[in-house]
Amino acid sequence: MPELPEVEALKDFLTENLVGHQMVRVLPVAISVLKTYDPPVTALEGHEVTAVRRHGKFLDVETGAGPHLVTHLARGGWLQWRDRLPDGSPAPRPGKGPLALRVALETGAGFDLTEAGTQKRLAVYVVRDPQEVPGVARLGPDPLADDFDQERFAQLLAGERRQVKGALRDQSLIAGVGNAYSDEILHAARMSPFKPTASLTPEETRRLYEALRTTLTEAVGRSRGLAAGRLKTEKKSGLRVHGRTGEPCPVCGDTIREVSFSDSSLQYCPTCQTGGRPLADRRMSRLLK
Repeated sequence: MPELPEVEALKDFLTENLVGHQMVRVLPVAISVLKTYDPPVTALEGHEVTAVRRHGKFLDVETGAGPHLVTHLARGGWLQWRDRLPDGSPAPRPGKGPLALRVALETGAGFDLTEAGTQKRLAVYVVRDPQEVPGVARLGPDPLADDFDQERFAQLLAGERRQVKGALRDQSLIAGVGNAYSDEILHAARMSPFKPTASLTPEETRRLYEALRTTLTEAVGRSRGLAAGRLKTEKKSGLRVHGRTGEPCPVCGDTIREVSFSDSSLQYCPTCQTGGRPLADRRMSRLLK
């Protein structure tokens, strides 16, 4: 799933390639991708793009006097830029391939929103204000904002009664961090993903805050300036523990381990994060019974 660094890089890429250009056609190929109906998607056509912004993991294309095109790429979604879109005839057929929505500019360039896999969660909203999107309206603060300091981070965690990985992934608490970067942040902080937030000491909170800011800032830096098509590869190459089960930890050399859940998994280093103790993998335990 694209997280804050990749969406930030997509925002920068689209700012460079969209702003100042007019959207002449917005074609939904998978009708299920549209989560709003008023204004209609055609209300975007004929408007010039004036800005591209990021809200957590949401991309927001502004059109000045027109509506906003807001999208959440979810787990299998992606944005594919095309310097030259295919000719409009025949139009793409619904249900054929991963294409979900196409945006064409007056220059003949544009982008496709695509979604791989069987779980269709890619979401597109056409709204007058991005706060009309429920997921945007309930977002917590952005962890890379100038006013997101250690004191504010500590205040956010103070009322939490859950494991620290779940707190980092909660979009209403902190916007933009998902499964992959929460693993990376916890590894950098040398902290167990199962550690209760209520037990964090001031020193641990400081360490977690610094790991959060540093991990995200460095990931944004690696992604900045890359074309949209290269961002997935860059994300994978920059991850130190997430998705690297069985590989040696780049810090201590211990074997990276995994805990599996019904729809996701986490990775961690026992030496760096849990005092050398493997975490219980309840799903695997059930399978072995």
